[in-house]
Amino acid sequence: MSSKDIAVSVRGLSKAYTIAHNAPKHTMVGEALMHRLKHPFQRAEKETFWALKDVEFDIQKGDVVGIIGRNGAGKSTLLKILSRITKPTTGQIDLYGRVGSLLEVGTGFHPELTGRENIFLNGAILGMRKREIERQFDAIVDFAGVEQFLDTPVKRYSSGMYVRLAFAVAAHLSPYILIIDEVLAVGDIEFQKKCLGKIGDVAKGGRTVLFVSHNMQTVNQMCSSAILFKSGRIEMQGGTKECVSQYLKLSKKEETQSKVFAPHDEVICLLDISLSQGGQTAEFLTSHPIDITASVVSKGLSVEELICGFILYDEINNEILSTFFNDMGDCEEPRHFNGTYKFSCSIPANILNEGKYRLIFDVGIAKKQRVTSDDTHFLEFTIKNIDGVASRFGLGTVWRSSPVLPLWDWNSSQQDAR
Repeated sequence: MSSKDIAVSVRGLSKAYTIAHNAPKHTMVGEALMHRLKHPFQRAEKETFWALKDVEFDIQKGDVVGIIGRNGAGKSTLLKILSRITKPTTGQIDLYGRVGSLLEVGTGFHPELTGRENIFLNGAILGMRKREIERQFDAIVDFAGVEQFLDTPVKRYSSGMYVRLAFAVAAHLSPYILIIDEVLAVGDIEFQKKCLGKIGDVAKGGRTVLFVSHNMQTVNQMCSSAILFKSGRIEMQGGTKECVSQYLKLSKKEETQSKVFAPHDEVICLLDISLSQGGQTAEFLTSHPIDITASVVSKGLSVEELICGFILYDEINNEILSTFFNDMGDCEEPRHFNGTYKFSCSIPANILNEGKYRLIFDVGIAKKQRVTSDDTHFLEFTIKNIDGVASRFGLGTVWRSSPVLPLWDWNSSQQDAR
């Protein structure tokens, strides 16, 4: 990558905070002095917490980069440093172009000023000339949809109005680097769609966007690449789908390790789940069915009391389909059962398209309206389409973009002859 193509360059970036434990908190100077005189040798215990540690990456001009990770991973700290709100402890940052930030509701706004005045204030903070702000003023107001309240102090705005105006200012005043935290989640669905469309327009104009979100579907849709953070360090950097998939795996693993189970105390529990090839990971063909088998231990439940089934997700955690045992209605199974019981079903051939999937199997008690098993019983598998099932339709990649690939029977008839 040529240095002329780089928008953001970070080298050896670290940020440390000092956390004091058991330190007395005084509201008045006199109280603090008296405490010091009475306890001259008392020292508070201090701990150094590294919010970021040895972070290095480059971002190319025009890229839309997703910054993902669990809460406390260091994402917001990174954005505050890039926005020059917080100073780093160590490291070097090079930003090539004007930076516009939207990190929290009302960033850069003065609550006593009106919406109109804050547009000019925020533009001045971004380094815009008054003439440039005036040129974009009508577009900002129209995008934000707050024309009726333009001369009202923003302290009277709702959080949604705050965000709409703040995003409109940040996006329309032409920053070369646009930094957005999870703040867009405050707005309504319609405005979120407008924002995502505007982010796409900004990127097409050759500007760089850093986008933090916990919505993996949005990240996968909007971002050309991603950086995954874990405990203040970069866990992975690369393609969006790969980073999102790794993030979901890490989240699932941490959830599994944090749970403690007592299966003998439960009325029902899930012992094992396997696919037709067995194991925890498998690979199948689109043209082959997938057999699913689950072993369940029960203590005197009737079939009507049982909830037993699975939910299927794609690699970015979208729910594809779900099915449960009692969906079949009346059955000839025993009315009550004890010990180990086996359930099985099959995903038909030519239903799932190419891609990675995760299947979660749940068992529970219907009358208690709770799932008594844990949701860590899951399988991951991959579907391959080496038979070219979709290609014979001549639909190419458009057809293959969908996770579901139904091969239904169609009929046609000619209505008039020409």
